[in-house]
Amino acid sequence: MSEYSVEFKNVSKKFGESTILHDLNFGIHEGKITTILGFSGAGKTTLMKHILGLVKPTTGEVIVKGTTINELGELPLREFRRNFGMVFQYAALFDFLTSFENVAFPLREFTKLSEKEIQDKVLGLLESVGINREAAYKLPSELSGGMRKRVGLARGLALDPHIMLYDEPTSGLDPITTHMVYDLMKETHLRNISRGFSSIIISHDIHATIKYSDYIVFMEKGRVVEHLDTESFKRSENPVIRRFLEL
Repeated sequence: MSEYSVEFKNVSKKFGESTILHDLNFGIHEGKITTILGFSGAGKTTLMKHILGLVKPTTGEVIVKGTTINELGELPLREFRRNFGMVFQYAALFDFLTSFENVAFPLREFTKLSEKEIQDKVLGLLESVGINREAAYKLPSELSGGMRKRVGLARGLALDPHIMLYDEPTSGLDPITTHMVYDLMKETHLRNISRGFSSIIISHDIHATIKYSDYIVFMEKGRVVEHLDTESFKRSENPVIRRFLEL
């Protein structure tokens, strides 16, 4: 069994004449928190889209939980995506649905649970991320930015995913709320680690990354410059990384 939840093997991606990803070869460790770091335009978002199967590589293989997802057809891929939870930038909640209904949405869409089972699971998930019953029935516009992130995380966990993906999870948040969100992400990871749960964070927040990640993948111009455990990353002598660390 592979030690990696996600593997990139000789992955390159071109859009027209532009090469966005250059011959990537690395794995994301199962059961760990890995952050994909880099300046804007490094290829981080394109990398994440490959993990989700939203785009396919021009060459190479993307292997998730032992399955080469770029070889899956549309329907098998849709089913396979149940392995993923996703927390989007700015939470991306449905603004016309309450917190409860936002979290219930994937359960109604992808499972055959009864309404009573859905209610119990949704309220349990919201409670696990610190949302009380009163807030559960509020619209996103009635919640703070930090609370919306909590609801987004509960929704991402609804289908019991094996891999949680976070896209710039603290964009637009103040420093105190940023640390609250990262604490919540860490707690969520530890609660689920016994079943091989992996967390992948796309970020440019170097300080939070150093504090919360087990591994760091640093990208520049579509290439992986370093893939190290956090302590080794902090000691890297690579000039690009030193410049990033000193920001």
